[in-house]
Amino acid sequence: MPVRLSVVALTMVTLFSVAAAAQAQDRWRIDFENGAAISGYNDVGIPGDSGTRFSMTDDLTSDTEYFWRLRADFRFAPKHVLSGLVAPLTVNSSGTFDGPVDFAGATFAPGVPTDGTWVFNSYRVTYRYEPFRKATWMFGFGVSVKVRDALIRLESNAAAAEKSNLGVVPLINFKFERRLGGRAAFLLEGDALAAPQGRAEDIFAGLVFDAGTRWSIKAGYRFLEGGADNDEVYTFAAVHYVSAGVVFRF
Repeated sequence: MPVRLSVVALTMVTLFSVAAAAQAQDRWRIDFENGAAISGYNDVGIPGDSGTRFSMTDDLTSDTEYFWRLRADFRFAPKHVLSGLVAPLTVNSSGTFDGPVDFAGATFAPGVPTDGTWVFNSYRVTYRYEPFRKATWMFGFGVSVKVRDALIRLESNAAAAEKSNLGVVPLINFKFERRLGGRAAFLLEGDALAAPQGRAEDIFAGLVFDAGTRWSIKAGYRFLEGGADNDEVYTFAAVHYVSAGVVFRF
């Protein structure tokens, strides 16, 4: 918890420090998004080179979870945006294994009720350059620095074990918006990057409707996917989001 609060505080201090020098209006954008998070697949092996490979969605059954995320954008120049994101996510699973599972130094016996917890909290600071800003469309790209606060835990009456990970990951950021006429617009935005060490994608596609001069509502589909394969961990997961939210501008 102290690490998470420190990351959030650092993000907000950075944003407000930059904003203090600005005098123009309509530079802030606060985006609150929430909805249902549905696990597609979630494959785990801890340690990556010797742990039993199992699925949090197939061997166990994952719950559909409520999620929320909050982003603050600050436009400090006509084509330059700095933003901070807080996106916590916890998915719970339960069930029994068909065979023994060696996980993080503990062995979980088959047929014994087992609970699983998969935590993937994300905190990001993003810089985006938007060179193409037209009357009906815009496109921008940039870079995000993501702090990943992750944890995988298994627990039964006979055993309990967990693996946590806190790391920093660079991602490529992009945003495309196309006005559809009237008050509606199509929005495609996200962060993504692939490397030999692993990959990560967090992409939203949906519609935004202007509900007033200072606020909009949004609805769409978000896809989160990625993981890593090394001696320490094997973990790849995909999450499907049914999301809706509200955007304030000032």
